[in-house]
Amino acid sequence: MADKKYESLKIENIVASGVIAESIDLVDFSEKTENCELNKKRFPGAVYRIADPKIACLIFSSGKIVITGVRNDKALADGLAIVIKALKAAGIQPLKEPRIAITNMVCSYNLNRYINLNRMTVTLNVESVEYEPEQFPGLVYRIKDPKIVVLIFSSGKIILTGGKTLDDVRKGLDVLEKKLESIM
Repeated sequence: MADKKYESLKIENIVASGVIAESIDLVDFSEKTENCELNKKRFPGAVYRIADPKIACLIFSSGKIVITGVRNDKALADGLAIVIKALKAAGIQPLKEPRIAITNMVCSYNLNRYINLNRMTVTLNVESVEYEPEQFPGLVYRIKDPKIVVLIFSSGKIILTGGKTLDDVRKGLDVLEKKLESIM
């Protein structure tokens, strides 16, 4: 992120999901794996927490996995390697090539200026905006292309979610900035 324009853009969380094995015996895996809990009455998958990188993995008997808490590509690769190693240690054969993809990125950004949310609500396309200050202090703005949801606060701080790449997030930010220029 060498670009000065995106200087305050920060990845807060990345969610990735996919398939890591043909099937997984969750009882066996959770019994043999430290920091892995299984409570089928509460949740159909095992929750495997990794300390470094600090991530949580939801692992299902179908071999599917959801990884959350990731903040960069290296942490995703490192976390996945730890899960694969744990599967092997528990006697479970992982796929030779696990199929994992980023499904959502949550980023924060600071516009460094006050935003009049009432004015924005009146000016923006009604279908793509939700603002009920009695319920939530931020304005929810849905961008169609790229498909990004932006939470905008009057302080100028924003949260962008829904992107699958940092480029998606940056494009969403560009769309937002153009809209703000036209109404402020």
